[in-house]
Amino acid sequence: MALAADLDGHRFSAFWAIPFVGILLSIALMPLLVPRFWHHHYGKVAAAWALAFLVPLAASSGPAAAGAALVHALLAEYIPFVILLTALFTVAGGIHVRGNLHGSPGLNTTILAIGAVLASFMGTTGASMLLIRPLIRANDDRQHKAHVVVFFIFIVSNAGGSLTPLGDPPLFLGFLKGIDFFWTVGQIFPETLFLVGCLLGAFYLLDSWYYHRREERQSFDPTPDTLAIGFDGARNFWLLAVIVFLVLLSGTWRSDVAIEIAGTPVGLPGLVRDVGLLLVTLVSLQITPRAVHLANQFSWAPMQEVAKLFAGIFLTIIPVIAMLRAGLDGPFGPVIAAVTRPDGSPDPAMYFWASGVLSSFLDNAPTYLVFFNTAGGDPGALMTILAPTLAAISAGSVFMGANTYIGNAPNLMVKAIAEDRGVTMPGFFGYMAWSAAFLLPLFAIMTFIWFR
Repeated sequence: MALAADLDGHRFSAFWAIPFVGILLSIALMPLLVPRFWHHHYGKVAAAWALAFLVPLAASSGPAAAGAALVHALLAEYIPFVILLTALFTVAGGIHVRGNLHGSPGLNTTILAIGAVLASFMGTTGASMLLIRPLIRANDDRQHKAHVVVFFIFIVSNAGGSLTPLGDPPLFLGFLKGIDFFWTVGQIFPETLFLVGCLLGAFYLLDSWYYHRREERQSFDPTPDTLAIGFDGARNFWLLAVIVFLVLLSGTWRSDVAIEIAGTPVGLPGLVRDVGLLLVTLVSLQITPRAVHLANQFSWAPMQEVAKLFAGIFLTIIPVIAMLRAGLDGPFGPVIAAVTRPDGSPDPAMYFWASGVLSSFLDNAPTYLVFFNTAGGDPGALMTILAPTLAAISAGSVFMGANTYIGNAPNLMVKAIAEDRGVTMPGFFGYMAWSAAFLLPLFAIMTFIWFR
């Protein structure tokens, strides 16, 4: 993370983690406790927590150190991160699935399976925004629909994005830190196949039980079959291919050309990727008909929220990473000891559950970074001798983001869209009852098979 290698974590106390913990708790609790205030002022809250770190850093280490930390966090990680999300969000928002399907158990399961595959190539946000509306339309003549959306969140908004850096923000951050593009699919494909396969099987059985109840189907379908099934804005699929190419290019192209800005080198491959993604975003906005955006109810509000909140997260996590790098002798020695075996080697099972539990209630991207650095932060070692540990961190951060509505950004977005279309969704703890019943047993099985 930004300047983690330059800041001496030994000289920090645990109090330096307060801004990081504060912003994550704000994200988790304020939408529930003070929703109106949060809706209007979340950007100010994020800025306040960022200043709560930067101002004391400037006072203790000098304005130059604080400025260098700010520039490094923005250029090295935050801006590439937000640019990729913006490109995926825009391109997916330019594709509208028209027509009306009929939500049988077989069709619903097929849509969830397709979404699981798409999530690793167009992101969990992109795949969720593309498929949730046609899935709700397909089931709008059924009495029980909430379970369809819940399993959609499990599979499409989380588990399906576990195979590539395009799939979920934690994996893209790992990619920016030096993890190979195809490393994750090579390491946790069996775990992903097991989780998604079990969830699809459980969903099919549950949906079939509901579907064959006498009172399940309404006497009329609220969505008439007036349009042929198809895609509007299909040219955006070509832009998705361009996004994949640009990300792959930046990960495989090696160049010594770099521009140094305030001590932070900006490499040519990354610069080409980011400029290309910005161009893709602009092209998508230009070629997408206004009617498609209207049909998708496209809005910049979700992207603005992500951008503002992650700006604060990427800054406040700087001292946390520095303290973790200090090892057992640093302020976070007990955390490192908890995920370390008596012989000093990392414990993959503890990394899986520690990263997963925090991802459930905070945010999976910074959680991934915390444990990535707890495990040493060396991509070369983490992809080889420590591969089981990085696999556990990756799986825990991505899979367990499905445990709560706040574990991953698409979760709440999907919930809001479903409720807007009349689906009565379970509350915060009601949703957790679903995840406890269906996800936690699978995670326990995965621990004994793959992460011992």
